[in-house]
Amino acid sequence: FGRPDDQRENLTTRQILPAARKTTRIHGRRATGHPSPSLLAVAADRYDTVIVGGAALGSATAYFLGENPDYDERVLVVEVDPTYARSSTALSAASIRHQFSNPVNVALSQFGTEFIRDFRARVEVDGQAPDVGFRETGYLFLATAAGMPALERNHEVQTACGADVSLLDTAQLSRRFPYLNTSDLAGGSVGESGEGTLDAHSLMQGFRQRARHNGVEYLTDRVVGFDLGPEGIADVLLASGRRVATRMVVNAAGPRARWVAQMAGLDLPVEPRARSVFVFDCRTPIDELFPLTIDTSGIWVRTEPPHFMAGCSPVPDIEVDPDDFTVRRELFDSRIWPALAHRIPQFDEIVVTHSWAGHYAFNTLDHNAVVGAGEQVPNFLFANGFSGHGMQQAAGVGRGISELICHGEYRTLDLSPLGYDRIVRGE
Repeated sequence: FGRPDDQRENLTTRQILPAARKTTRIHGRRATGHPSPSLLAVAADRYDTVIVGGAALGSATAYFLGENPDYDERVLVVEVDPTYARSSTALSAASIRHQFSNPVNVALSQFGTEFIRDFRARVEVDGQAPDVGFRETGYLFLATAAGMPALERNHEVQTACGADVSLLDTAQLSRRFPYLNTSDLAGGSVGESGEGTLDAHSLMQGFRQRARHNGVEYLTDRVVGFDLGPEGIADVLLASGRRVATRMVVNAAGPRARWVAQMAGLDLPVEPRARSVFVFDCRTPIDELFPLTIDTSGIWVRTEPPHFMAGCSPVPDIEVDPDDFTVRRELFDSRIWPALAHRIPQFDEIVVTHSWAGHYAFNTLDHNAVVGAGEQVPNFLFANGFSGHGMQQAAGVGRGISELICHGEYRTLDLSPLGYDRIVRGE
């Protein structure tokens, strides 16, 4: 349920259906039957769209391009690690919420839930689809008296967007979640539906499987540079020595996004931040509904039956090397366990079974995603800086980026508030 070596094993043993080289249309989708492009040298020297990074965001974009019956162009996904074992997707805490303070984030995750609920029908190939294992356990944000006004403001935004969210006082918290210590709380906010946990690896594999079925090609290589022409990027340069001409480039490089942007001469305030996840067993069972809980201390905890998972941001929370996967084990003893035991007394007796570390692609400006093109290089599209929300917002962002590529505009959800120009303005 998330251990990196388990994910690596699962990825290598799952059979991904062959993808098409190109391109007879059948009911708006491309025919299949040729060997997988990942097992062949990629034949083309030009692709309409090159996507840098093939995890959840890159493969979601590829998926929606492949699903569009009006788009019949070559798409190439360049991914350095075909196992995805160290991708932010594979190492995430794998959850989705609607409780944000900004309407565009609420709407993105609402579509994410809609997509996940209908996941099998959307991604299956020849009757086969990964099991995304969605559990609607909800999110529970806890607040002291000082924090309640923020929850109340956020609640107004969320309910205006149609989110199914309730504000609770301490008496209501105690009735619904009797395992909680509410002595220092003023209340909380809980998602009643649409929020919960899932298998992030399977979500990514579903996007990827269907994209390949629809003719998207995946190449194991690394982007090392771009050649720019009058209209923006003209060629993508690969570590293998290949040069690929293209009309559009999508930066879906996760924690390495800043360096990809720099190759295009663009500044992006996104950096890798370390996040450790600890899985533990509890001696005393908790039988009541257990939502993913955000404590006032900043600790989060959720179930992964029959275990629990927890984590927090390190202090100081600073940029790390993108190849640094060191687990910050001191966090558990010094911060996580004391906070857990205070909030949930049963957690006084727990044992860590295993742990792992991954990265947030952290937007240092405002902790929100950067999506779409900027004026400087109009054919370079950002899908970056999600600061921990990338997996849950991948479907909505992939759909939006595909609309920009196919139609030159957003046609479903307007993602312009997340645009790159706000980065340039520092807003």
